[in-house]
Amino acid sequence: MAERRDNETESRRILERVRQETSPGGASFITRTAKDARDRVTAADADRADPIEYWGTRIGRTLGFVIAIGLLVWLVYAATRGSLF
Repeated sequence: MAERRDNETESRRILERVRQETSPGGASFITRTAKDARDRVTAADADRADPIEYWGTRIGRTLGFVIAIGLLVWLVYAATRGSLF
């Protein structure tokens, strides 16, 4: 009986979380994704007590983002021109 109650409680918790994440009154998917991307590039999860780790993380993630955008632009350009090389 206790196991069934635990399963029911867990199921209700999961359903409540899904409801919160998909409700129109909450933050939209695009808003959450944009915030997560900004936090990722600005190294919000890095240890601020260690300035080398913090700035290294920011620089590395920013360079990675710029390189990814550059590769995407190159791919679109090459695909529209008809040759990749």
